[in-house]
This record gives sequence, structure tokens and C-alpha cells, in this order.
Amino acid sequence: MGTAARQSGPHRETCRYNQIVARSLRLILISLLLVAGLAAQENAPLPPEEDESYAAPREYSFNPLQAQKELKIGKFYFKKGSFKAAALRAQEALKWDDSLLDAYLMLGEARERMRDTDGARKAYSQFLELAGDTAKERKEIEKRLQKLARADEPAKTDVPAKANP
Repeated sequence: MGTAARQSGPHRETCRYNQIVARSLRLILISLLLVAGLAAQENAPLPPEEDESYAAPREYSFNPLQAQKELKIGKFYFKKGSFKAAALRAQEALKWDDSLLDAYLMLGEARERMRDTDGARKAYSQFLELAGDTAKERKEIEKRLQKLARADEPAKTDVPAKANP
């Protein structure tokens, strides 16, 4: 009775073939959808914070609340590892309040991480100029400036040293 209920012959083979073809087509369709999704992600535009066109022309006036808001967003990007976005936010904060010491610190650190030694040096120097002698971070920033200066020196002194054996 069990063998009589089963299909036999060419009909069974055709049914099995159709199942295999249907599974193959499903796998191909899923693969194509995944590839299309990955391609769409790769071509997605950058978030506005990392896009250089974000810096649309604005009129700036002294606004410490807006500066703090920009700095807070910049700290988020810094922690996330988006140093370019953090630097842009620090610059934006400084446009609203050019005496914001934390913004100069974050700008210097972000540019240092981006290997922009000149930009980092300018931001740290501006911090030291505005902070005066009372800033608790002063010694650390002076050490960073010395480190940045030393990082530039070997590149300049290595060339003559190699020329004179």
C-alpha cells in the first residue's frame, strides 16, 4: 500500500526536476537582490556632516548656545571615529563663538587624527593663546605641539643625513 501511493516513473522525475529548478531560481533571485542592495549602499551619499557641501553660506553672530550644540554633535562624531565630521562641527562651533576653548581642543585632536599637522598645530596654538596660563590642559597641549614639531623634523633632517654617509 505504501509503494502504490508513491509516484513512479517519468512524472516523479519531472516533479523533482521542477523543484530543483524552482529552488535554483529562488537562490538566483535572492542573490541578485542582495547584490543590488549592497551596490545601493556603496553608492549612497555621505551623511550631511561628512559632506563638504554642508558648509553652506550662513550669517554668523555670537550665539553660545548654538556653539555648544555644534560642539556636542562634534563630540559624538569624534567618539564615533568620524574625525572629518568632528572637525567640521568644531569649526562650525567656532563660527558661533570664537572663544570656545573646547572647540579648539576638539579641532586640534580631530585634525591630529586626520594627520593634518598644520591644522592641528594652528588649533592648539589658538587654544594656548586664548587659554592663557591658567588652563589645566596647557602642559598637555604644549607636549602635543612639541610632538607635532618633532614629527615634521625627521622628514627634513633625514634627507641631508642620507646624502652624507
